[in-house]
Amino acid sequence: MNRGCLALAGLAAAALIAAGCSNTGTSGGSGAAGGSASKAHAGHPMSAPASGNTVRTGKIGGAVVLTNAKGFTLYWFAPDSSTVSKCNAACASFWPPLKGPVTATGIKGTFGTIKRSDGSVQAKFDGHPLYTFKGDKAPGQASGNGLNVNGGLWHQAVVSGTASSPHPSGSHSSAGGGYSY
Repeated sequence: MNRGCLALAGLAAAALIAAGCSNTGTSGGSGAAGGSASKAHAGHPMSAPASGNTVRTGKIGGAVVLTNAKGFTLYWFAPDSSTVSKCNAACASFWPPLKGPVTATGIKGTFGTIKRSDGSVQAKFDGHPLYTFKGDKAPGQASGNGLNVNGGLWHQAVVSGTASSPHPSGSHSSAGGGYSY
């Protein structure tokens, strides 16, 4: 097993241990303060405050996925809802929430925000709050895709293409499955 897989396995194990201590407090919001949404369609830029994060796309395996401005893969967490993040406390230290609002150009889908339990604002895409993963050490990696930790399954945020199913536990590849939009 190479060093990268060992480090990821250790990180995943720590995340599982931390899950038992994590706060699954609610966060949410709707209306103007916590649930604002904007449509961004190909060729139609979104209007968002200049202070927001930039979301881009990148190709991983056969899928086009959302990335942050640095090219790191964005993820969504299956237990979340369109208004509530279930990844708080220790979970959020491994899966940092993407701060909202975001700026995106040419990405088909709906962006918005939720208000987290700590009062911060998190970006969401097509109803899914967005996160990065501490296990991704370089742009273009999706080592968090398909992990079942912190009480649920993690998916890379896919915007187009066909993504294969996540690899079985212990085998991590950047060509994992996801939720197709």
